[in-house]
Amino acid sequence: MRIATWNINGVKARQGLLLKWLEDVSPDIVCLQEIKSVDEAFPRLEIEALGYNVETHGQKSWNGVAILSKHRFDEVTRGLPGDDADEQSRLIEGVFSVEGGVVRVCCIYLPNGNPVGTDKFTYKLSWMDRLHSFVEGRLALEEPFILLGDYNIIPAAIDAKNPKQWVGDALFRPESAEKWRALVNLGLTDAIRAVTDEPSYTFWDFKTFGWDRDDGIRIDHLLLSPQAADRLNDVIVHREVRGMDKPSDHVPVEGDFAF
Repeated sequence: MRIATWNINGVKARQGLLLKWLEDVSPDIVCLQEIKSVDEAFPRLEIEALGYNVETHGQKSWNGVAILSKHRFDEVTRGLPGDDADEQSRLIEGVFSVEGGVVRVCCIYLPNGNPVGTDKFTYKLSWMDRLHSFVEGRLALEEPFILLGDYNIIPAAIDAKNPKQWVGDALFRPESAEKWRALVNLGLTDAIRAVTDEPSYTFWDFKTFGWDRDDGIRIDHLLLSPQAADRLNDVIVHREVRGMDKPSDHVPVEGDFAF
């Protein structure tokens, strides 16, 4: 089973690219972030025509997440528990039947947090605290669990072409790194680091023309429960998508699993 994450940066703007990529690559499950669309406006019919089941947790103009799956959904969960006042659409989870049991796939769009020193950074850290509690509960199920998406976290210096330029940014702050480590230390495996020690960028900024200089960072991650990590075969970062017409600033990251 091939399971991918992709911050699409506006599904309306990238619809043609998304449909082409789905048709060409044909992953089994795709988790999208920043769809920037209400549920009713999501291009469901066009995606379903390619053989996918579609579940969304949309929001007008901002945020929004979706899961596209060739497998039927057994269960769907929308929203991160722990704060009833939080109206931002940043988490959707699907459960799917596979040989020998189920696989639980959770798509997240973690807050950016900039500028530091504002409520946005406080929200990022509190969201990560809530995510920590959520993941603890999921790991207690002892199922194959894949937590993937745009984390807006640069885990280490190797994950940035020019790490010094990110010092002080919410993506690279010590507070963010500490909460990332606490999450991983629950028993999760960083999929890309399980297969390579090389830099593997997933985002190149439009504003700084980062793609032209390969000035990238790695902020799109797959974290795996022990039961999922045991089934990991490989991880592919689809860099070629960043060079296509009308790309997102992120590229798809795909895990290949023996489910």
